Amino acid sequence: MAVPAAMELVDLALRAAHAYERPDLAVRLGHTRHRLEDPNVRVLIVGEFKQGKSQLVNALINAPVCPVDDDLATAVPTAVLYAEQPSVTLVWEGEQRRRSDVPVAKLADYVSEAGNPGNRQGLSRAEVGLPRNLLKDGLVLVDTPGVGGLGSAHGAATMATLPTADAVLLVSDASQEYTAPELDFLATAMRLCPNVAGVITKTDLYPHWRRITDLDRGHLAAAGITADLFPVSSVLRLEAVRSEDAELNTESGFAALVTFLRSEVLARADDLDRRSTSQDVLAVADQMGATMRAELAAQQNPQHAAALVSDLEIARGRAAALKDRSARWQHTLSDGVQDLSADIEHDLRDRLRVIGREADGLLDAADPADIWDQFGEWLEGQVATATSANFVWAGQRAEWLATQVAEHFAAEGDAVLPALRTGRTGEVGGHVDRLERPEQERLSIGQKLYVGARGGYGGMLMIGLATTLAGFAMLNPLSIGAGLLFGAKTVREEQARQLARRKSDAKTAVRKHLDEVTFQVGKDSRDMLRQVQRQLRDHFTSLAEELQTSVDSSVKAAQKAVSGDENVRRARIRDLEAELDRIAKLEERARALVPGARKVLV
Repeated sequence: MAVPAAMELVDLALRAAHAYERPDLAVRLGHTRHRLEDPNVRVLIVGEFKQGKSQLVNALINAPVCPVDDDLATAVPTAVLYAEQPSVTLVWEGEQRRRSDVPVAKLADYVSEAGNPGNRQGLSRAEVGLPRNLLKDGLVLVDTPGVGGLGSAHGAATMATLPTADAVLLVSDASQEYTAPELDFLATAMRLCPNVAGVITKTDLYPHWRRITDLDRGHLAAAGITADLFPVSSVLRLEAVRSEDAELNTESGFAALVTFLRSEVLARADDLDRRSTSQDVLAVADQMGATMRAELAAQQNPQHAAALVSDLEIARGRAAALKDRSARWQHTLSDGVQDLSADIEHDLRDRLRVIGREADGLLDAADPADIWDQFGEWLEGQVATATSANFVWAGQRAEWLATQVAEHFAAEGDAVLPALRTGRTGEVGGHVDRLERPEQERLSIGQKLYVGARGGYGGMLMIGLATTLAGFAMLNPLSIGAGLLFGAKTVREEQARQLARRKSDAKTAVRKHLDEVTFQVGKDSRDMLRQVQRQLRDHFTSLAEELQTSVDSSVKAAQKAVSGDENVRRARIRDLEAELDRIAKLEERARALVPGARKVLV
């Protein structure tokens, strides 16, 4: 495990920071330590309704935690994590932020569609603690609600949480090969999350699962997606654990999936901890050594001390400028966030406007009552694709903005960048209602007879009265024929009126849905940008303060080194060399965490 070694290294660097009277660097190391103290590695279990997500979680941890039934769909994200004793905690975030413990047996009353339809209780998530070895190293399995089709607004909401996850498992049963929305989801997920894999469930129910798996691998290869696939049977896994049958457990396919979670997901998170800790300690050690190197240079070459102090004064001016509220990096960040917000909002509205025009064309060309089901699936798929692309682009632009700000701190662009977590930390996305089905009134046979009789009566009466002037009876072949013609015309006109109304109502429903998507996704984007702005502002403000403190200390040390007799100067040189040797050993240990790590310039 990297965490104990990394924690020991951070503690050593903290003692050095305090010893060298650098509380500002101790604050940075404190953040590093806090990050290491949270070992959780979040794995999102996502997929469409009834694909076996909840049963997969239960089989992985060998406990019937997540409700599983034909009529029990998951309505609230459920995070399963390690705890010494079984427990369930309900979490509300937002304005009603609170937590409440409930009995494990009552979990279904809060997280299932049957017990909490439409999440009417407003839960953000449920946290289930269990004493399981698989979870002991920090693995957290998050059972998400079915997205009702990954090509839907709910799928887009799930997409918004991917940057906060350490891994994503897309669950699809073996009844059919991957659909286009599932492939799109995987392709997009790979751009937002470091680890993505597919799980083919219910292999015990479908004898042709091997063919489906081969087809899915072919689809992934054709789409350029390098995600692993794991065909599994949760039923066989649970039976294998119950009967302690190793052969049955192998047949279930879970051994490969568990190995992936341990060796890829947990190990990669471990590597990230190593890398980020090494980077932070190297940056801190470099700044602690800067003061000593400046003084050592002045002590070793007193004749060059004045030039050294002059150079350091210039560096101090640059550091002070970075710390100033009117610094160029502050303007770059502020202007960049404003431009980015406007660009993202325009991009989203433009994409949805194009979808709206296409939707109007489809509704104009057909009767909404005849095509609504297929039309609804198409529209939600288009919306999901558009919002996902918009969100991915926003994340990429945020990373680009971070590099632009960093250029003000290092001419070579080698400043330490913060790890941007551009997504929600608790709940799974914002809620977007499904596309509403408008009223699609049609004339029944009885209504047609009534409307036809009403129109025909007027026509028959009009023509009948006219023909009486020619000596015909009120009811004659001409008046009866006119009544039939007028009746048929009235029915056609009423049908046309109702068709126009159905189209108008359908277009209104589409506009309402697109407006809601624009509102919710726009809010998610603005929230994400505010997070980015705060992260970058806090990170680079701290960095500017650290730089100024380091340069100030270097100037003072170099100035002080000019005075002093030869014996004092030699003793001070020995002390400085010894201290720099200690810092070099600290840097050596930091690099040892990540083989091949290089010195970080800040």
